[in-house]
Amino acid sequence: MGRGAYALARVAVVVRAPAGWLWWPGVLAAGIGALVPGLTGRRIGVLAGAALFLIAAVVVFTVRRKRYLELARGASRASKSVFLQDRAVTVRTRRRALRWWLLLAFLAAMGSSFAVPAAGGMLMAGLGAGLWVKALWLGRWERANEVLLWVRTERVSGGRPAGKAVDAYQTTGIVAGDAGPGGARRSSRTAAAAAR
Repeated sequence: MGRGAYALARVAVVVRAPAGWLWWPGVLAAGIGALVPGLTGRRIGVLAGAALFLIAAVVVFTVRRKRYLELARGASRASKSVFLQDRAVTVRTRRRALRWWLLLAFLAAMGSSFAVPAAGGMLMAGLGAGLWVKALWLGRWERANEVLLWVRTERVSGGRPAGKAVDAYQTTGIVAGDAGPGGARRSSRTAAAAAR
């Protein structure tokens, strides 16, 4: 993994970061889109959107799961010289890298409502739901193995925590960093217990 100090970002936080920015704009686009009659009519649009929501969530959740598990099982212990990136920094960096794609996705979801009402927004929300569930799945693995999974920040500059650029994960104890298993923000009570 190289010598010297370097930064690590939580894998689950990288996965989870864009979920909210897909979910809430998707729900908003679906709600506004449902007010537009569209070419297909509202009922067909909502039914198509529900199918797209489920398909998107399942696909996002299942894609590359074997790769995540392969990297997790082969993870090495992080050295004491590493810098653990704060959750807020990881979230901000990830969202900043995706902001234009997220904006285009929202505009496309809104525009598609003139053809198929609500469907584009529900598809977008489904992508967010799939990422959120994948982060929870990673959190379950972390709890079961009593470690947290980290990845070098320069390897996920493209935003893919299980992409080709990532050749290994590293682990720390379950209380390291400011995010719990699954990438959620630690409660103040949990953080205080960890500090003690």
